[in-house]
Amino acid sequence: MGKLLEQLKAVLPEKLWVPDELAQLYQWIEQQGYYEDYDDGHRTGFLYPADKLEESWTDDERQGGTIILFNANRNDGLRYWFGLEEDSPEICQRLCVFARTGAEGSEAALWLDDDGKLKIVHMGSGSGSILSCVLADNMVDFLRLLAIGYDEICWNEEFPYPPNDEQSDSGMHIHPNVEFQQWVQKTFNTTIPATALDIVKHPAEMGDRDSEDAFCRWAEKQSN
Repeated sequence: MGKLLEQLKAVLPEKLWVPDELAQLYQWIEQQGYYEDYDDGHRTGFLYPADKLEESWTDDERQGGTIILFNANRNDGLRYWFGLEEDSPEICQRLCVFARTGAEGSEAALWLDDDGKLKIVHMGSGSGSILSCVLADNMVDFLRLLAIGYDEICWNEEFPYPPNDEQSDSGMHIHPNVEFQQWVQKTFNTTIPATALDIVKHPAEMGDRDSEDAFCRWAEKQSN
């Protein structure tokens, strides 16, 4: 078992499980060497080599497709995201953060919905992104979302457009991560959609108590 998977299983609530496709992703990341180990013992995985990403980065373009960091050391702060003074068993048993989706602190998590189905959800930082919704109903669709090639997947205002579309306002040309795109297509015998809205059904935001999105409604009920 690779270290990324080992770390996630160590913090996973009893009722949740690691989708096979996520385990395969972690294996691919570690086989490519796309990770960094830190002094505290935690490993963080990437979809593109960090050194090549840094070398390619200019004021108006970069390589590497979507930036996302896979780690399992951010669950201790769940109560703060919900505005609670102490941990809630309802939250801790159904939610597990596994990635950082935005440089401003947004996260992706595994979430067990009311029907016992495992979904991939977004938890906006609140100080930047306020996206709070189901990103994908299954892990393959989540990987397809990452393969589209947005700068980050925390900005739902970009979701109606393909990456680098002139109608968007990212200000940065993102060259696709072709290696990752090809791995997703070949490994899961699937295609890459044109836009995020082909996968994210209801890109709801924090505070929307009347949202059609199940996670947003649940999160609002749990929050203070």
